[in-house]
Amino acid sequence: MTAETTSSRAQSPVIVTRDGATATLTLNRPSRKNAIDDEGWHLLRAALEDLATDDAVRAVIVTGAGGDFCAGADLGRPSGDEHPAARMRRVGNIAIALSELPKPVIAKVEGVAAGAGWNLALACDLVVASTSARFSQIFARRGLSIDFGGSWFLPRLVGMQQAKRLAMLAEMISAEEARELGLVTWVRPEDEVADFVAELAHRLAALPPVALAQSKALLHQGATQTLREAIDNESRAQAVNLATEDAPAAFRAFREKAEPPAYTGRWALR
Repeated sequence: MTAETTSSRAQSPVIVTRDGATATLTLNRPSRKNAIDDEGWHLLRAALEDLATDDAVRAVIVTGAGGDFCAGADLGRPSGDEHPAARMRRVGNIAIALSELPKPVIAKVEGVAAGAGWNLALACDLVVASTSARFSQIFARRGLSIDFGGSWFLPRLVGMQQAKRLAMLAEMISAEEARELGLVTWVRPEDEVADFVAELAHRLAALPPVALAQSKALLHQGATQTLREAIDNESRAQAVNLATEDAPAAFRAFREKAEPPAYTGRWALR
């Protein structure tokens, strides 16, 4: 990699790096607390599309540079002549792409996560926050209503009354309170967050990819389905799992009391 390429990459508002089967997606505008401008939204969508189809990537970490996660959309930058409704649909589609990414996604949150930045974390599957992290659905303070999927995520995670409190008062809450509300999975000291997230991603990347992708989709779908619909979907998903090399290999390891196999996700019926 040339010095020019390295410098250009360092200036990009979204950086994707790889470490084995783990990809880390870093929002990279630390001078703006990683607030996302139009270029950043475009690059974020492109990165998610690439990660969704890259079979070498088995787990994804989303984080921010410079000690903050994301202060939301950059309201200080002009957005051109695009109609606001069209822009919001385009940005909202990124929330859908992240939530539906067919691999486990960990939000590593340090510093501020506000507005769409907090909802970016909620669109991930697991959230690890440092003790110094702070969160706000800041929209009301900017004369705006909640967006980037917050109206969908919050009531399902905390119930309607707490969702209304967070959206209407736009309070800044601590990482520990966010964890107590069920909006953060783990809180760790600042000097432990990086290692904890890396180990968590490593564990997820070692699990059967097809089974994990299906469990993620089933949980999302099950939230709005009847029990009968959910069970029908589970039955179809298990048939897919049994047609991969992973389920039979796991069964053999269980019967033989052996170490778990190296899961590949490969299709066994050829």
